[in-house]
Amino acid sequence: MTKSTVIRQQSNITVDTSGILADLRELIHSARLRVATSANAEQTLLYWRLGKRIAFEKLTDGRAEYGKQILATLSQELVAEFGNGFSYSALTRMVRFTELFPDEKIVVSLLQHLGWAHFLALLPIKISLAREFYAEMCRVERWSVRTLRKKIGGMLYERTALSKNTEAVIKGEIENLRDGQMTPDMVFRDPYLLDFLGLQGAFSEKDLENAILREMEKFLLELGSGFSFVARQKRMSVGKDDFCLDLLFYHRFLRRLVAIELKLESFKPAHIGQMELYLRWLDKYDRAAGEESPIGIILCAGSDAEQVELLQLDEKSIRVAEYLTELPPIELLRSRLHFAIELAREQAARIESEADGGR
Repeated sequence: MTKSTVIRQQSNITVDTSGILADLRELIHSARLRVATSANAEQTLLYWRLGKRIAFEKLTDGRAEYGKQILATLSQELVAEFGNGFSYSALTRMVRFTELFPDEKIVVSLLQHLGWAHFLALLPIKISLAREFYAEMCRVERWSVRTLRKKIGGMLYERTALSKNTEAVIKGEIENLRDGQMTPDMVFRDPYLLDFLGLQGAFSEKDLENAILREMEKFLLELGSGFSFVARQKRMSVGKDDFCLDLLFYHRFLRRLVAIELKLESFKPAHIGQMELYLRWLDKYDRAAGEESPIGIILCAGSDAEQVELLQLDEKSIRVAEYLTELPPIELLRSRLHFAIELAREQAARIESEADGGR
């Protein structure tokens, strides 16, 4: 008889306690996790409030050496009483924290999934919109600190901004995330960084597909939260011909199938017809009850923004995105981002001017 089995002599019933023990362990682990999460949230909120109190005295703003001396004195007293977590550098980070995240309500909402280490990774980011973007994506997709740092290092914001073209759209998407909504504009990005595939020199579409399948976990991480792999070379019979879609995924938040076609060449308008065929077949034969209509991504080596815009692909549920097998120089991506934002601002101003003229 094992240790996990108990015999009730009076009723002659044998009870296997292994299932009970598993449930008890789960309850204990869950409770401990909630306690740890709550403690981390309280600690981070404490740091925010300490930073706010120090900032109120303006010790780090315009009072130079005098302010530093006072802060150093406060730090010495706190360290002596509460430990090294309140060193001079720690207190300055707390002040920085409250300066960059001044709204306590937003901080409290983020604390459900972000700890102090998450905020420390966000503090060096200079662009306020980028900090908001990473914080909200971190909250929604529940990134670990390691994942957050990797997303920042891979310039997810810059690459997402290039596909959005305008700060207003990103701000709108951030608000959608805060309201619990997720749209295709926030799910799909351009370009995708596939440097982890290890592809160098000349390679074929088959090489690209095999590399993605080999590194599927990393590819799903690059795609973002909510994606699950469904099939490769999905066969579709149309009349007397058979066609094969490179990769098929499902997105549980959008509740729709996502078809991905890989192209070694730059985007061509002719690629659209092929993807339209795939999407119509999936919509007719593979779409389950309650799902939205499928959406397609043509993942190619390059694209012409004007061609893509003229084709009005959003109406066809088709997206075009570039893939990069290595990250371009940071300054190049930043310059492209600023250029895209300036173009968007000019376009917005032009639209507003035309609207005023029509009144």
